[in-house]
Amino acid sequence: MKLLTVTIPCYNSAAYMGHAIECAAAGGNDVEVIVVDDGSSDDTLKIAKEYEEKYPGIVIAVHKENGGHGSAVNTGLERATGIYFKVLDSDDWFKEEAYKEALALLSDMVKSGTNLDMLLCNYVYEKQGEKHKKVINYRTPLPQGRIFTWSDVGHFKTGQYILMHSVFYRTKMLRDCGLKLPEHCFYVDNIFVYAPLPYVKTMYYLDINLYRYFIGRADQSVSEANMMKRIDQQLLVTRTMIDLYDLQAIKNRRLRIYMTKYLGIMMTISSVFLMKIGDEEAQQKKNDLWAYLKQKNRHLYNHISASFLGTACKARSHTGQEIVKAGYVVANKLFKFN
Repeated sequence: MKLLTVTIPCYNSAAYMGHAIECAAAGGNDVEVIVVDDGSSDDTLKIAKEYEEKYPGIVIAVHKENGGHGSAVNTGLERATGIYFKVLDSDDWFKEEAYKEALALLSDMVKSGTNLDMLLCNYVYEKQGEKHKKVINYRTPLPQGRIFTWSDVGHFKTGQYILMHSVFYRTKMLRDCGLKLPEHCFYVDNIFVYAPLPYVKTMYYLDINLYRYFIGRADQSVSEANMMKRIDQQLLVTRTMIDLYDLQAIKNRRLRIYMTKYLGIMMTISSVFLMKIGDEEAQQKKNDLWAYLKQKNRHLYNHISASFLGTACKARSHTGQEIVKAGYVVANKLFKFN
């Protein structure tokens, strides 16, 4: 059994995947790196097999029919033998020193018999062409230097939410919660992070800048143009998250607050991009999304719609919608998310 499984979903990633594989394989024999070729038409599989030969017992090349990012993550999780599980996108990378520090901490947890469910580290927006990189850390909401629970968690600021880049999950916990991501759908990393949260009992925050999140390629799923083009997939992910839990049944108050705010952010993102599309069909989709939340959970609908973001995103007037879109531009400049 390995300490950590790193799954690298790849689709036509031949031009840049090598960097991701090399940095993950730097963990040595403590890790397995499952490179999942998701039905690529370029040399992705060939390159994956070359790394499998270069790092025997560490890198594993897997080929499958195209099913999308979520399907590739599902495949990695099915095959994982690591005690912990992490996803690394094929155009991203780990900072080597921070990676080894995270592995050392996970190893100490295992040796001491500690059942750590989630390790959190910082991530860095590596936005193309920008010298000053935005670092997302969790110093304000999370305790440092000890195991903690949801009852110890404080207030998360805007832009400080837990993303796929932040987390290592215990593999058994992911399987116990029945995690299975939708296929042929982008933006499922939100489900990957959100779905296990009620199963997370113990956490540790390591204040290191580990994950380097590359942004800047025009073909990336998080580019503004692609998020507008794939808005139906964003809506599917948001509805899936609404369906996952009755948040009023979540007993821990701080976890319930966090998950409610996370859903609020998902409603905001979906609403803003529908506003940016701006036609009658998009307006109807926005109305339908809010009606879906109201029908599924009126209490949650009332709570989210009463917030500043919720009120703004439900705006029907031209002026109100223009204010929301301007706010998005400002937020993007501050947090550099696409």
